[in-house]
Amino acid sequence: MPRWIRFALFLLLGLAAGLVYGWVISPVEYVDTSPEHLRADYRADYVLMVAETYASSRDPQAAARSLSLFSPQPPAAVVFEALEYARSVGYASPDLALLQFLLTAMQTYPGAVP
Repeated sequence: MPRWIRFALFLLLGLAAGLVYGWVISPVEYVDTSPEHLRADYRADYVLMVAETYASSRDPQAAARSLSLFSPQPPAAVVFEALEYARSVGYASPDLALLQFLLTAMQTYPGAVP
């Protein structure tokens, strides 16, 4: 058997073993991660869920507490970033209205600004 065929065979075998180990035997498991590690689209969806909850409960303190999981930024800044992302990717107008409603509430809620 030529040397380069053995090299390619062992390379493929090692690659396959690494994939099986990483995907099946010992995959990465994320536990108790915070929303600040989410991608921008998931962050916007999370803020939208907070906006939907706020629209039904009208509890700005609970909304601010939910938004404080993202970062040390004020909740209004978190909502503003989500609203800008939602506008850029074309969220539906009712969703944009919910985000705008939450943004207004976070800008006027005195407890939401550190």
